[in-house]
Amino acid sequence: MILKESNMPTLNGLVLAGGNSKRMGKKKDLINWHGKEQRYFAADLLKPFCNDIFISCRQEQLADFDTAYTALTDSFLNMGPFGGILSALRLQRDKAWLVIACDLPLLNEEAIRFLIENRNERKTATTYKSPFDGLPEPLITIWEPKSYPILLQFLGTGITCPRKVLMNSDTLILKPTNPHALMNVNTPEDAEKANEMLNKNYP
Repeated sequence: MILKESNMPTLNGLVLAGGNSKRMGKKKDLINWHGKEQRYFAADLLKPFCNDIFISCRQEQLADFDTAYTALTDSFLNMGPFGGILSALRLQRDKAWLVIACDLPLLNEEAIRFLIENRNERKTATTYKSPFDGLPEPLITIWEPKSYPILLQFLGTGITCPRKVLMNSDTLILKPTNPHALMNVNTPEDAEKANEMLNKNYP
């Protein structure tokens, strides 16, 4: 675990794995990119950096869930990633949360470490600038404890898009040192491209 200043909120980890994967045509959290289901690989990726790690999922996903990991079902329902992030912050409000999506098969420890080392706990969140559209990347973000009431305020106005919250809050946005690490896999075509990179011993 990376040690920061003693007054900095402790960092928990959250893997977003509750999506329906409609564009992919199969469950993205169950894809085996690295020798195990991606939801578990992503959780293992967070272990060196986080205090407690949770996998955000739907209630029905618990039927075949590995009890060696900790599931967190949404207390804010039918909101996608926004509900997962809010549910985590609500669970432990004094903690910061490093949130990553399960559909980032090229994400590595270096990208996570860089984000944490450059984290600013005085901001609402610390995130990356997407190399694909230039906007804040909600799929790998550190949400500070102060973000919880801010997210609730956005929810109260009908906004349930984490990216819009990042764009309209006091967010530290970092330029990624390795843009490929942030490649989001949503479709079979994306998966084919990711497989090619992994087969070439990315990075």
